[in-house]
Amino acid sequence: MTQDIRIDPRGYRFGAAVTLAVALVALILGAGTAGTIAIGVLALMFLPGATAGPQATVQAWLFKRLIRPRIGPPAETESFRPPRFAQQMGLAMAGAALVFGLVDVAAGFYVFTALVTVASFLNAVFGFCLGCEIYLLFKRTTTRAA
Repeated sequence: MTQDIRIDPRGYRFGAAVTLAVALVALILGAGTAGTIAIGVLALMFLPGATAGPQATVQAWLFKRLIRPRIGPPAETESFRPPRFAQQMGLAMAGAALVFGLVDVAAGFYVFTALVTVASFLNAVFGFCLGCEIYLLFKRTTTRAA
């Protein structure tokens, strides 16, 4: 079993703000080449977070170097597991949007890009990590069943 890495929750909230910005750019650019490239970049941004955890993302690196030194250490830390699951969900949604963009199915591109946008908005603005909540729901359900 993987060691439980503890992360600063403000870091992945910052990461959600960066994700929100890129997802909005993709939506604004649309389902054509430029929007598909933007969602492809976003999918690549999700990849390290989906495999290693949010502490491995470009956004986390930016947070550690530019923001955390100015705001100090967190009052508490959290497990990386729920945010990693959220990154996996984000990768799946961005991947689906990318595929739809590549095959020129605009409706699919917009639906999946909008899902990423809404989830990242909830986390960045309200601190509500939808993927984290789904992870915890699965954990509670499978723990009770065991």
